[in-house]
Amino acid sequence: MTDLSVTSPDVSGRPATTSASDVPLRHHNRHYVRRGLKHVFMIVASLAMIYPLLWMVVSSLRPNDEIFRNPSLFPVSFDIDNYVRGWTAQSFDFSHYLMNSTILVVGCVIGNLFACTVTAYAFARLRFWGRNVAFAVMLMTLMLPIHVVIVPQYIMFSQTGWVNTMLPLILPKFLATDAFFIFLMVQFIRGIPKELDEAARIDGCGHFRIFFRVILPLMLPALATTTIFTFMWTWNDFFGSLIYLTTPDNFTVPLALRAYLDTQGSSDWGAMFAMSVVSLIPLFFVFLFGQRFLIKGFATTGIK
Repeated sequence: MTDLSVTSPDVSGRPATTSASDVPLRHHNRHYVRRGLKHVFMIVASLAMIYPLLWMVVSSLRPNDEIFRNPSLFPVSFDIDNYVRGWTAQSFDFSHYLMNSTILVVGCVIGNLFACTVTAYAFARLRFWGRNVAFAVMLMTLMLPIHVVIVPQYIMFSQTGWVNTMLPLILPKFLATDAFFIFLMVQFIRGIPKELDEAARIDGCGHFRIFFRVILPLMLPALATTTIFTFMWTWNDFFGSLIYLTTPDNFTVPLALRAYLDTQGSSDWGAMFAMSVVSLIPLFFVFLFGQRFLIKGFATTGIK
């Protein structure tokens, strides 16, 4: 074989030969350098984004007079008393507010799983008059701010005597008010072959049995995605709880955390940060164990 080479003079005037086989090696090295720089940039950006969370965790172990004087992630002293004081500082133990949030989350998750799956099946598989118009109106509600409907909703629930209860926060979930999850499930059901429905119909199944025995078992990724997002959004919901829950015995975690801060007196920042860390633990485990279902749900939505 003929060895291709490039001849160029060196500093001594003698010709220097560069083999053509060195060209792929240089390109390979540049590729690794670019990848290394990209990973370094991503690590630095990730640290910048996670810094507030790490600072909150470290601040939960600092005395109150040291929290805002030291922005670093290396505390001079540790104060475990923030967790003890934060757990018992309010009218009820913090476990009471965790239980209220758990009851609210469970009700909202069950409501969304039931109502959104049934509504999505109707849009994806049933043929009825005005289906396209109803689906378009449902999608339009995604662009409707909550502040537009909160006043008439509050008047309606106030007249029924449900203010200061969890019914105004849970009941709408059973009426399929979360259009995002309906759209997500509609796209997922449309990706399921209709031949499965036809085979079940030949065996004598109606829509009820087709939904529960054919469609629903195949919707596990979409159901997991709905569960995770409903859990996260409901657990962190401050505005809805602030509107409808008025007494401390019904407070959820976000309202309880707000009670540590006093605009007219002293604020217990250490206790607030400590209980914030405690309130993040359920979110962390739910996302940790449901991450693969979450990714699979988005990856398979809309695939035909």
